[in-house]
Amino acid sequence: MADTIGKWAPGSSYGPVLSQTDLYLLGTELELNPILANTSESFQLIFNLQTGQTGGYNHEARDRDIPFTAKEEPATMPRVDELIIITEYSPWCTIIKNTQGVTLNDICTQLFKEYSEKMVTEKEFDSLPPRLQEQVRRYAQSAAGGGGGGGWQQYYSPPVAPTQFRRVDWLRERVFFDKLSRKDGYAKARLGFSAPNIFVLSLSNY
Repeated sequence: MADTIGKWAPGSSYGPVLSQTDLYLLGTELELNPILANTSESFQLIFNLQTGQTGGYNHEARDRDIPFTAKEEPATMPRVDELIIITEYSPWCTIIKNTQGVTLNDICTQLFKEYSEKMVTEKEFDSLPPRLQEQVRRYAQSAAGGGGGGGWQQYYSPPVAPTQFRRVDWLRERVFFDKLSRKDGYAKARLGFSAPNIFVLSLSNY
């Protein structure tokens, strides 16, 4: 019966939702949803961290977009109430929680919220080399101007360089979700520990 429902179908019929403590005590390995691992043959997720837009396409029909109907599917199997996401492209850690089990939508929503609403601190910005600081400024200015356009007004009023930057500006051109994966060595270097529910986010610029 479970096979006819679908392994990753939304719902609560898949046993208990594991807590962080459960994971440590049981030593459970988590299987990542194929959409998050970028191994699905039927759906390639397109998620823009700058705009929050989600969609997708099928490898066999790249000429048309497919709606993100799988957003309520569980992120992992077994389901967990907390996921921790880090990335090699930024210094921040995103914690995603859902007592009913973290879903694909939870991940997209929280990543967008953290990177679009939270600002880079002055200390964080100063840690960047001058060349990267200038790139972040350019991307922030472009985003503020709707992609660097500005229409006829740009000829009359020079753009004002932003003095505050969103976390998504730090990512510069890499604002598209690529995949999640386990990298225990990197997790230990970043956080001081590794766990089955810590995943590394890969990003792309298309």
